[in-house]
Amino acid sequence: MTSNFIIFEGWHVKNLLKITKYQSHRQTLPRDLRHLVIKPSIVDTESNPSFFFSVALLPPFFFQLPSNTHGSLDFRGIRGHESQISNERARVRGKLVMESSPSSSTSSTHCFSPHSQGEVKLTITQLEQENVERKVFEIYRHFAEAPPQAKSFMVELWRDEHIEFLTKGLRKLGPNFDILDANRPWLCYWIVHSIALLGEHVDSELENNIVAFLAHCQDKDGGYGGGPGQMPHLATTYAAVNTLVTLGSERALSSIDRGKMYEFLLQMKDASGAFRMHDGGEIDVRACYTAISAASMLNILDSVLIKDVGNFIGSCQTYEGGIAGEPGSEAHGGYTFCGLAAMILINEADKLDMPSLIDWAVFRQGVECGFQGRTNKLVDGCYSFWQGGAVALIQKLLSAAGKESPLCGGQASEECMYNITLSPGGKLSDVGFAFMNEKTECSPLFHTIALQQYLLLCSQIHEGGFRDKPGKSRDHYHSCYCLSGLSVSQYSHCKDPHHSSPSPNDVLGPYSNLLEPIHPLYNVVLDKYDKAREFFSAF
Repeated sequence: MTSNFIIFEGWHVKNLLKITKYQSHRQTLPRDLRHLVIKPSIVDTESNPSFFFSVALLPPFFFQLPSNTHGSLDFRGIRGHESQISNERARVRGKLVMESSPSSSTSSTHCFSPHSQGEVKLTITQLEQENVERKVFEIYRHFAEAPPQAKSFMVELWRDEHIEFLTKGLRKLGPNFDILDANRPWLCYWIVHSIALLGEHVDSELENNIVAFLAHCQDKDGGYGGGPGQMPHLATTYAAVNTLVTLGSERALSSIDRGKMYEFLLQMKDASGAFRMHDGGEIDVRACYTAISAASMLNILDSVLIKDVGNFIGSCQTYEGGIAGEPGSEAHGGYTFCGLAAMILINEADKLDMPSLIDWAVFRQGVECGFQGRTNKLVDGCYSFWQGGAVALIQKLLSAAGKESPLCGGQASEECMYNITLSPGGKLSDVGFAFMNEKTECSPLFHTIALQQYLLLCSQIHEGGFRDKPGKSRDHYHSCYCLSGLSVSQYSHCKDPHHSSPSPNDVLGPYSNLLEPIHPLYNVVLDKYDKAREFFSAF
């Protein structure tokens, strides 16, 4: 018997097509798609009845707004769309009653009452969401109403101001930064990587100072602490290694004690197969990624270090499809990136439920055009990398799967392998190199121009630096990951960033906005990775 399903055909839908395997009795659309009927057509799935074709859609917002001549979204009719969104929310939510009476005896402050006839009252989370949307839409409205000659100026990347802000942070930070005393290698990484993304480098004096400082953070038994004399920690070890790789000089690279590093990583290895962040510390996906990334970069990754890591990370994938920090926790953008990147680096990505992961990740791009970190959380500029980078990894991984992958236009199969093919005699540390050598044949799975628009209009501070969202202050962390996400989005249509550059149509604003490409598995600039790989391959 023929099973018929709906395929939605609309603006950019062909670039967002995904395949999700459903049980044969599930012949209804997912809840998120039921109200998005755009030119439906009936498809005969007799030849492949076990697969349900759906669209990994961005919110309805994108499908109702045309593009203007600048490549950005046209927000001139946004007031009407705000009203539509609000009406849809009210219909879906029902009646929310907030028990705000001080005399109430219950400990609950909110309750859901779909049958209540009272006024609709929103939770704090919903109010915060609408406040963010209002601020973002106001910025977009201002952009839409600006004269044509002003639009390019408004979405220009303010390079000189960013360089000044970042370089100043390397030289001196104010007393309010004392709470980051245990994160000083992170500050080095966020700033040095951001400068490299902008195509610049620190002067020789600063470079020597950074190398000398990190040498004092390196523990005599391996690994790097958050500052001189502090215990070694996997997070700051990852940050220190990436900083030295980004500096790229022989002095910087040779300052890393690879032998002691391997011993430190073994000490952090838990019997479960996962890693601890530090001696006696927590076990989570973040620890697994930072350990695997550092080992891969330094060419010391082996079967002992990766034993059972994949099983642990696989157990952290949730019912939503994303990856949590530990089994039983909530799916989170940062942990999803860490988990997916680690699985690719150990060549065990096939252990993940990839369609479910894709479904969760692409739906984290919201009406603001940026990404949120978790379901029902606010947009945050840093997730332009944690989520956008994870989706970019999937895009490359699907291309590596080639004809095996139905998501890349191939034939559906019961077992679709997502592992990277190594050359004969290749080592585990070669996976990162082989991964980047795969041509990206699949189209992006998120709206790249929309993300660039959020970053340049809502996250960028014209005095230099980037912020989480409108209303927040700039900082080095968000500057690093907003720029990293901007680079990812600019190169998402580029098949081989080693040998070709993005089309001007793929870069919002003037082409001078183009950043350096990164290696998305490590989040270091691509040519810095290449140089480090050549250096460490000699050992």
